[in-house]
Parts: sequence; structure tokens; C-alpha cells
Amino acid sequence: MKKLLLLTLLLLSGVISAQVAGKITDVNGEKLPYVNIYLENSFTGTTSNQEGEYELEINKTGKYTIVYQFLGFKTQKKKVEINELPFTLNVTLVEEETSLEEVLINSNENPANRVIRNAIANRKKNLAKIEAYTADFYSRGMWKIENAPEKILGQEVGDLGGGLDSTRSGIVYLSETKSQIKFKAPDDFHEKILASKVSGDDNGFSLNSAQDADYTFYNNTVELNTELVSPIADYAFNYYNYKLEGIFYDDLGNLINKIKVIPKRPKDRVFSGIIYIIENSWEIYGIELMTTGESTQIPPIETLTFKQNFTYSEKDKLWVKLSQTVNFTWKIFGICGNGRFSAVYSNYNFNPQFTRGDFSNEILSFAENANEKDSTYWETIRPMPLTIEEATDYVKKDSIQERKNSKVYKDSVDHEHNRFGITDPLFGYSYRNSHKQYSWNISGPIEGIRYNTVQGWNTTIDAGFTKWKDDYNKYWSLNASANYGLADDRLRLKGGFTKKFNNNSKPYFTLNGGIEANQINNTEPISTLVSSVASILFDKNYLKIYDRTFIEARYSEELFNGFRLYANASFERRNPLFDDAEIIEEEDEYTPNNPLSANDFNSAPFEAHNIAKIGITGRVNFDQKYYNYPDGKYNVTNSDYPTLYFSYEKGFAATVDDYNFDHFKIMATQNISLQNKGDFEYSLKGGKFLNGDNISLVDHQHFNGNLTHVKLSPTINQFNLLPYYGFSANDTYGELHAEHNFKGYLLGKIPFIRDLNFNTVIGVNGLWTTGNKPYSEYSVGISNIGFGKYRILRIDYVKAYQGGWQDSGIMFGLSIGM
Repeated sequence: MKKLLLLTLLLLSGVISAQVAGKITDVNGEKLPYVNIYLENSFTGTTSNQEGEYELEINKTGKYTIVYQFLGFKTQKKKVEINELPFTLNVTLVEEETSLEEVLINSNENPANRVIRNAIANRKKNLAKIEAYTADFYSRGMWKIENAPEKILGQEVGDLGGGLDSTRSGIVYLSETKSQIKFKAPDDFHEKILASKVSGDDNGFSLNSAQDADYTFYNNTVELNTELVSPIADYAFNYYNYKLEGIFYDDLGNLINKIKVIPKRPKDRVFSGIIYIIENSWEIYGIELMTTGESTQIPPIETLTFKQNFTYSEKDKLWVKLSQTVNFTWKIFGICGNGRFSAVYSNYNFNPQFTRGDFSNEILSFAENANEKDSTYWETIRPMPLTIEEATDYVKKDSIQERKNSKVYKDSVDHEHNRFGITDPLFGYSYRNSHKQYSWNISGPIEGIRYNTVQGWNTTIDAGFTKWKDDYNKYWSLNASANYGLADDRLRLKGGFTKKFNNNSKPYFTLNGGIEANQINNTEPISTLVSSVASILFDKNYLKIYDRTFIEARYSEELFNGFRLYANASFERRNPLFDDAEIIEEEDEYTPNNPLSANDFNSAPFEAHNIAKIGITGRVNFDQKYYNYPDGKYNVTNSDYPTLYFSYEKGFAATVDDYNFDHFKIMATQNISLQNKGDFEYSLKGGKFLNGDNISLVDHQHFNGNLTHVKLSPTINQFNLLPYYGFSANDTYGELHAEHNFKGYLLGKIPFIRDLNFNTVIGVNGLWTTGNKPYSEYSVGISNIGFGKYRILRIDYVKAYQGGWQDSGIMFGLSIGM
């Protein structure tokens, strides 16, 4: 009863606060969502919601002309005299009648092609017409889920914060944003969020932003995980066929061409649907375009539908976007759902007087108390009325939130989570106290079981404790690890402390110490799990380890925007380790734990020694932008520039004099979008040792090699066939990794093959070290392999070269993120 009363009051207050309100339908009485409603010759407007309901803010009585604009329907102008407020005005729109009778059909050319060619020829000019503006921006985002299971992969799903009803369906995310935006060509942008609201979270901040919603089809491509080709891109005719569905005249007398966009290859990075082009100016009048999860290579997505409405400003001589909706459907693991993101632009000013201080690398900020606006405020500024479903969700989740924030509720949820199971002693246990904001966990011995030729069968048990504040924006934690090997009968213990001080500059301090069996190659090119499988099944003991007793401290912080500093200091006692004699006798193919020896199991790769080390690294992200949220700073890397790292490391006070050294290195990485031709990524590294002639093998510059033909990490910073220690450097070295993913640009043009939706990937790896001939690898592969929505596999054919072809092989791996 209480919820019903609250909902009724909310809906009534929304109607009362609206100055002009009504419903919009077609001639059959069907509700029309996302209709543009605005005062003639102004940017004061709104948009109808999913139910066809609208509210238009008018502050005083008088005579007005209200325009109702909707793609596919005739624009209607209502002249009204409003004597009192609120004022109800329902409208029925009539479908636009298109005609081909006035179109001169040239038998040698498709008439749609003429329109598109002109739109392409004028694309850059039309894009550049808007040089600067300010505007008000409103957005609303909503996700729904249908028929959610009780469990996924054995894990309880729950009610997703109260979003699911008895049918396991409902809204799981609902938010709104009201902001002011400003823009100056070519790419200066800033958004100040005045109000932010998340259903069921009074302290939450909406994820909706104007820049994320800025999909511009005047660009050659539209970025949606991958680069999708615009129907008026310079090379659009390589991807689309076009059909002129008809023409009509808008309320201003402009001839509008209604063009059907038909992909030549539906699984390409393309759209389908309708684009409306204005004759003579060749500008976009409206967009109704759809793409798929296969095209965007976002497996859970079924469809993404874009609708953009534009209006003409007689004063500014510009066609400008008034509203945009993005509707989507999704399905994965048998669960499905849908959602939408709606945006309304109003109060444009195309002649702003910007000063030098109006723009900076901050692209988003929040007004004070932006997430504390009450329902009265939202009823006043919300341009698009809530649907009954959305209003109900706010009321329900606000009520649930009060209960969720109570100690009783948190204790009950924790009690269920903390329930001890019969298998927990083997597989691990975790405990959480949400009210006091701490948790602890301990792993089970089963998941930590590994095998190597030094320790034999061994297992690791990890334990941790975390105390947090402000949703982990600040926290401190303790960790401990115990490793025991049967063959060497040795227990190794280590532990550490970590503290995060804030979520703006994100300073971290870590103090670790103990004893561990560590890989000699500090890039850790082979995981202990993969090494265990290789040793047990294939008699290949690639893992080479040594005994390290250490204490180390690390600190990192972003000192200023775009520059992060990492510093570390340590003291280590290192001892070589040797293979267990009984294990070696079992298999003749095992190699010594000393990577410098081919068959001497008693030789050591270095002398036992102590050493102190200090290191400093700077990371530079040039022209880095950032979102300035109340709960922290979130950086946005500028892909126009490489990320640069430069480092210095010094080893000193070694008990073996020759083991002291100085090491300088630099690295640059970048991922470059080549629009419809895919993505190019590279990593370039180089370094130089001083006094490094006879240093310990542990301190050499090692490289991320691979001899397993398995590549589980989808990063380019790894070789495919390089021996783990064959090129370890103690002088000058250089390293290159480069890869180009064509994202369907090649295979998408081959009949039958294109139906598989695979990506062609080519790569090159290079290594230059003092005293060795250059080493290089060349690869060609296919990624996005799988079935249906599960496409995470990749296969590459690789050839290695060093003064002649040395090796070749097939690599099997993951293509996540590629």
C-alpha cells in the first residue's frame, strides 16, 4: 500500500509539474515513442517516452507554435493559445507519404547512388559547419533482463539488487543525467553534470555521458568496440548498396530523400536501415540504422538500433541533432534482455564566447551534490517523462535501498555468503562483513597444486585480509602465502601489506617480504600451470627457478595528469636451486634447472649472493583526458600518441662485486585505429646496461619467450617461438612487437568464408641483442574463432628467422580484446 501511494504521488506530481503535456499516437492509436516536440524557431524541446507521453516546459501563458517531428511521419505544427497551465495537448501524427514520381530515373544509374555520392562529397563540409556550441543535455539509460536463472555456472544470481520480479525479469539498471556541454572544433569538449540519478543507489553516479553518446555518421566510421563504416563514408560504396525508397517535402519545403541502406556483406562492420538526406545541402535529416553483435564483435549483443532526429535552425542556418535513441537486445548463457539509451539536446548556442580557460584535459566534471537532487527537481527538469515501469522501479528500489543499507540486511546477506561448505577446506573459503567493511579469504590446497623438477609436487595456499572504505576507493590489505614442495621438503612463506590512499592520484604503497621460489626470467613467460602440464605430459621442464629471500617496498602515484611515477627498493638474498635427483632419473628428456647448461644438473646459473636494488619508472600518457567524478579521477588515454615508459634500475652492495649494475630502458606502446581497415598495435623497447658484463643471470634483461605453442595471454608483448633464455641480454638490446588485426577487412570479402566472421591478424616480432644476429618472427593468423557467441580462440602460423629460417609452428591461444 505504501509503495502504491508513493508511485501514485510520483506520477501525479510529474503531470502537475508539466506545463504542456499529452500523448502522441498514430492514426491507429499506436503510441509513438521518441517524437521530437519543440517550440518553433527555438531549441526548447523534449521527446516522448516509450509510452508516447511527453511534457514540454513552458513558463508562461500565451500563443505558441509547437512542432511535432518524427521520422516516417509528417511533421505537424500546432498553433495553440494557452490561457492557463498546465495545458493538455494530445496529437495524432500521419505517416509520411513518399513518392518516386518526381524523381528522374536514369537507366544508367540508381537514383539513390546520386544522393549518396553527393552526401559523401559534402561530408567533410557538413561536418565542419558546426564550429562551436553550448547546449543542455539529458540522457536516460535502462537495462532489462528476462527469465534470469537462479544460478550461472553454479553461482547464485540473486535478485540483482531487487531488479528481478517473481518471473526472474525486470530492470537491473536505470539512470538519468542532466548536464551542460560545450564544444569547439576540432575536438575540444567538456561536460558538467548538474544532476545524476541511479535507481536504488543514492550515492551512485550515472554512467551516461554526452561524449559517449556522440555518434556522428558524418565521420567515416562509428566506433562501437570496432569501427563500423558509415553509410556516407568515403568508401561506403565498397560496403553498401542503396535504394531510393521515395521522397517527401518537410514542413520547410526541403526535399528529403529516403534511402534504404543495404549491406553487401551483412557480417561486415556495417549498418542497415534508413538514412534521410536533404536535397541540395546533402545533410543528414534523420537516421534509422541497425547493426548486430556479429558486426560489432560484441558477442552478447543481438541488435543495436540507432535513431537520430535533426531540426533546422533558421537563425544559425544549421541542421542540428535534437534527440538520439539507441535500443539494444542481448542474449548469452540462455539469458536475454534489452535496453535503451535516450538523449535529448536543447538550448543550443552556436555563438558562444569561449575563453582560454573553458577547455582543458578534463572532459567531464560534476556539480556539487549532483547526486543529491530530490524527485521535485527531476520532475522539473526531466524533458522525457518516466514510463510507469521506470517510475515503479525508482520507487521500489528506493524502498529496497533503505533495507539494503541496514545492518540487519547486510548481516543476513553476509550470513548466506559466509556459510561454510563441506568442500571449502579443499577449495578455499572467504568471509565478508559488509557493515564493518572488511573481508578475508584463504585458498584451498587443491587449486594451488603444481609440479616442477626442483620441488616435485607442490602446493600453495594464499590468504588475505582487506579493509575498505568508500567502495574500495580507499583500502588496505594484508596477504600471506605458504608454498610447500614434497621433493625438496621445504616450506616457503611470504607476505605483504598494500594501501591505496585515494582514488584521484591513486597512490599505492606496498611492502612485501619472505622466501619464494621465483622464475629466473622475471617476465614470467610461462605460467606455473602450463609448466606443470608440460612437465607431466610432455617431459618438458621449461620453468627455471631460484630461491629468493627478500624485503621490498613499492610506491606509485600519478604526480600530475598524464604522468605516473613508480619507485621500488629491495634487498635480496639469492640462491641457485637444483633439480631433484629422483625426478631427473625418471625422465631422460628433462633439462637442468640451470638454463645456461645443456645437460649438467649440478652446475649453478649464478653464485649465491646478496644484492640491494632501487628502481624508478615514469609513464607518460601524452594529452591524456580524464573524467573528474566525485569519487575519483578516471583517465582516458589519447590514442593519437604513444604511451611512453622510461626506467632506471641500479643493483648495488652485492656480495659478488661483478653483480653490481646500472640499467636504463625505454618503451613506447600504441594502438592505432585504421578505421575500416582494422587496428594496428605496436610495442617498441630498448635498453642499455652499464657495468653489466658479468652480472647475475637473474638481473639480465630477459624476454617473453614461448616454447609451448600455447599463448594464453592476448597481448602482443610476447614472442611465439623464442627460447626463454637464449637471448637474455646484459648490454644493449632492442625489441619490437607489432600486430595488425584487419577486423574482417580481408576475410569479410570472401564468399562463404565471410560467414564465419573470422578476423585476419598479421604480426612481426623482432629482437636485437649485443653479440647475436637479429632474431625475428612473422605470423599470420585468424582470431574470433568459435561458435555462436563464444569466440575467444585464435590460431597463428609463425616462422622464425635468424640469419636464415630457424623454426616454424602453429600457435593456439586466446583472442580476447582482439
